[in-house]
Amino acid sequence: MPASTLNSAVNRKSPDFEKNTRRIIDLLTQIKNEEQKIREGGGAKAIESQHKKGRLTARERIETLIDPGSSFFELGLYAAFEMYEEWGGAPSAGTVTGLATVCGRTFMVIANDATVKAGAFFPMTAKKVIRAQNVAIENRVPVIYLVDSAGIFLPLQEDVFPDTDDFGRVFRNNAVMSAMGIPQLTAVMGMCVAGGAYLPVMTDHVLMTEGSGLFLAGPALVQAAIGQKTSAEDLGGAKMHAQISGTVDFREPDDDACLKRIRALVDKMGNAPAPIFSKTASRDPLFPADEIYGIFSSDPAKQYDMREIIARIVDASEFEEYRAEYGETVLCGYARIGAWAVGIVANQKKHVQTQARGSDQKRVEFGGVIYTEAAEKSARFILDCNQNKIPLIFLHDVNGFMVGKDAEWSGIIRAGAKMVNAVSNSVVPKISVICGGSFGAGHYAMCGKAYDPRFVFAWPTARYAVMSGDSAAGTLVEIKLKQLERSGKQLSDEERKELFESTKGTYDEQTDPRYGAARLWIDKIIDPVETRDAIVQALEAAALNPDVPEFKVGVLQT
Repeated sequence: MPASTLNSAVNRKSPDFEKNTRRIIDLLTQIKNEEQKIREGGGAKAIESQHKKGRLTARERIETLIDPGSSFFELGLYAAFEMYEEWGGAPSAGTVTGLATVCGRTFMVIANDATVKAGAFFPMTAKKVIRAQNVAIENRVPVIYLVDSAGIFLPLQEDVFPDTDDFGRVFRNNAVMSAMGIPQLTAVMGMCVAGGAYLPVMTDHVLMTEGSGLFLAGPALVQAAIGQKTSAEDLGGAKMHAQISGTVDFREPDDDACLKRIRALVDKMGNAPAPIFSKTASRDPLFPADEIYGIFSSDPAKQYDMREIIARIVDASEFEEYRAEYGETVLCGYARIGAWAVGIVANQKKHVQTQARGSDQKRVEFGGVIYTEAAEKSARFILDCNQNKIPLIFLHDVNGFMVGKDAEWSGIIRAGAKMVNAVSNSVVPKISVICGGSFGAGHYAMCGKAYDPRFVFAWPTARYAVMSGDSAAGTLVEIKLKQLERSGKQLSDEERKELFESTKGTYDEQTDPRYGAARLWIDKIIDPVETRDAIVQALEAAALNPDVPEFKVGVLQT
């Protein structure tokens, strides 16, 4: 049978199209400006200080390391955004992480930014490095560490040191990756002290530049602890480690030479295993990606057709829709993105007129809501994709599962549990893109962060919470009013409105994708136009892991 090519009915001149476009462009402009500021790290003076030491900044090192003409796919840029302000902030958590191409091969690069508090580890720094390592572990991506760090940020040591997602997990991951056969190379290009000194030595190759320091305790601490006076160079300089301790494999005069040596080592590495997922020749979508700006509406009262979004992401705009006439508030289907075969699960934001289950009566199903039939269809589709080793893409714009007597009688809890079970136990790569709302249990069923997606991307229009700001504010205000009434207090209409707006403002701030990205719930905030490219980058990384475990679901509600 011929492939099913999606049609488009977009009117670029409609008022809604223009309004939607303006809103997203305004959001993108704000985010691009913020990103530029974050990339400045500790600022001009700190960058100048790094250069005076004869060292490149973290971003300059990465730019020199990666293949000419390639781009750095940065992850976690917003980490620690608007956090630690009492300590002067920690832009991007003082470290740079992302996927890069080195000698034609995909690597995870983890680089300390010494312009931010000398590269010290804040709590979110440790979590960001661990997240990057977990991406490498899940996808079998080799890692390059560019170390330039003063170690743990001591005023916050209790939040950096002891827990399972704290500093020590970094070294545990080094050992686990080594045992798994995931290549790791480390270049010490500045300070590497205290517990952090274990990181390079637990990787496959250790390089070190002149003027750098690698030691468990610096000269001052050594003198305080055992009364021994020594210089940093004698204690843990590159020459000492190359000639006496034998800790480093390559001693390099400067950053440029060190980065060239890394590339030379990468050039000799064996090939990655062949991918097991289907890949053919890539074909562009039939429709311009920038039309997504006008199609998508973040207004809860507005509808749009998610098929129009899919048509601008998938190869040749071809989408083999699964059970197209059943459970229509969730779209499921097969496609290719950048040549890779994928299964797509997407919330449909158009209201749907359908026939009530077990009745000849018509009913309207609201877009963005998961009904019983949609949950059952999605669960079965996810099972099929696992059976056939097809990676899954989830496009979120979900208010949650349907509620009410009709929904409960139809078995919505049972159907929802079936969908959550399928997502939980899915063994093929999963990639989530949060386009609009991602609320409540709908977030879980659509493969939220807790369900091990390989990557989580978000548009600037994303909203990420238990429920929408209006719903949450209304609920919280009602609770507050009842508390006040019990104590004999009454609020005027104006005071009620002020309380509602204040509560809603706080809640809306916490649902903003930047809030989630600051806490690493989101790997990357992406321009909607770049959705296809981001998914392709994620699929390329996921394909490096050829091992797909046996798929089991345990007790499945029927």
